[in-house]
Amino acid sequence: MDEQEFHEEIAGARDKVLIVDFGSQVTQLIARRVREAGVYSEIHPFQNATRAVAELSPKAIILSGGPESVIAENTPRVADEVWSAGVPVLGICYGEQAMAAQLGGEVEAGHAAEFGRAEVEVTEACALFDGVWEKGSHHPVWMSHGDRVTQLPPGFKPVAISPGAPFAAVADEERRLYGVQFHPEVAHTPDGAKLLRNFVSKVAGLKGDWTMRAFRQEAIRAIRDQVGYKRVLCGLSGGVDSAVAAVLIHEAIGDGLTCVFVDHGLLRQGEAEEVVTLFRDHYNIPLVHVNAEELFLGALFGIRDPEEKRKIIGRLFVSVFEGEAKKIAADGRGAPEFLAQGTLYPDVIESVSFSGGPSHTIKSHHNVGGLPERMNMKLVEPLRELFKDEVRVLGRELGLPEAFVGRHPFPGPGLAIRCPGGVTRENLDILRKADAIYLDEIRKAGLYDNIWQAFAVLLPVRTVGVMGDARTYDFVCALRAVTSVDGMTADFYPFDMDVLGRAATRIINEVRGINRVVYDVTSKPPGTIEWE
Repeated sequence: MDEQEFHEEIAGARDKVLIVDFGSQVTQLIARRVREAGVYSEIHPFQNATRAVAELSPKAIILSGGPESVIAENTPRVADEVWSAGVPVLGICYGEQAMAAQLGGEVEAGHAAEFGRAEVEVTEACALFDGVWEKGSHHPVWMSHGDRVTQLPPGFKPVAISPGAPFAAVADEERRLYGVQFHPEVAHTPDGAKLLRNFVSKVAGLKGDWTMRAFRQEAIRAIRDQVGYKRVLCGLSGGVDSAVAAVLIHEAIGDGLTCVFVDHGLLRQGEAEEVVTLFRDHYNIPLVHVNAEELFLGALFGIRDPEEKRKIIGRLFVSVFEGEAKKIAADGRGAPEFLAQGTLYPDVIESVSFSGGPSHTIKSHHNVGGLPERMNMKLVEPLRELFKDEVRVLGRELGLPEAFVGRHPFPGPGLAIRCPGGVTRENLDILRKADAIYLDEIRKAGLYDNIWQAFAVLLPVRTVGVMGDARTYDFVCALRAVTSVDGMTADFYPFDMDVLGRAATRIINEVRGINRVVYDVTSKPPGTIEWE
């Protein structure tokens, strides 16, 4: 079984929704909402829609928003196969405009653009609104459009209006074609998830069989079919993704899996020990622990540019991993033929997105590009259908400890990029202690599970301070905490000042080398794939 066949086996015979991506920054949120309704969904760029319709045989299709204008030349269009598939279609924003333009309506520019919060009035009942919105009611939505539909195609009727869009929602119920000018996938449209649920369950009649238990069983079967009796190597990073992938593969093939944990000395306090204990003692999974701290710190000495740090770490990781793979191949059990990676669905989407995706510049460390072709290993990526929060659900399904499954995301380059200046053992020790205190205070306040990611950063800045009767000249420590659901967008966590005050006081008193603490309130916009 090759990678494509493995991918198809994971998807199985379940009902599927195809999401055609026209470049919206929030297309992934459409997939999330559909999956929350218990229905499996996949995103494919508009250029691949013809093939996707043929391969997936979707029971419904959703057209995403996008940055282009349908009235301009050479802008994206909906493949004819979408209209001829005979399944329900929902167009969102650009998707509605493309639907209208291609089926005989008209779209014009320069008419009362709407960006941000707006209000729609429901003018007619339709299946999309059933049980959610009633005729004559008003509802808040999120708009993001400069163009608008000005004439409907034959067979369509308007079912909702807004001040800037006379066709804020439209329907051709006989052909089961629907369009909305607003974005139901974002949280700023409070009833949006319910409308999408209506589309997949009431309009398309899908049964909602997307469960993590079913995924686990399908994934195990697919792994066995792909790997057979061959050996698999898995590189552990210390994070949730690679750990869940390893446990899932071990459940499928047992001792055919060997994990290699390249300990680069850049993890948080105690995390290396936790990984070793979990895999060797709790799961009894064959594990090679490589202590490569000296090698990595030596190569990073004097390097300040974060991108150069990432590349150095990636290059060294590959080198160390390759060396260990050769040793394992010589143990008499045969050379491993497969490499397991914790690739997630956002990584897959970004690599084929309409806009090209930022993954080639944002994710330049070892857990993205894989290993050199000279190693001649085939990939096993059992998590490539999942979003981050779904991986956590799978981890719980597999019995991983909650303290590990619920751990905040941690970047592959580790603390190296949280020391914006030079990376030294002294700086890392200072940062680890500060970071541990910060997380300890968050846990004591009962906030850890409310926060998507929290961490400390040792800034390359020294300030003059006074402690007791003496002056100090020490580092500034920045604390960051963000809220998110799936890591696609994030906002800073609104701490009570008492929590920050306790953390800052402890850091200054207990960590030599820090005399000032600041809180970073930066937010993460849509469309980026990693928060560091």
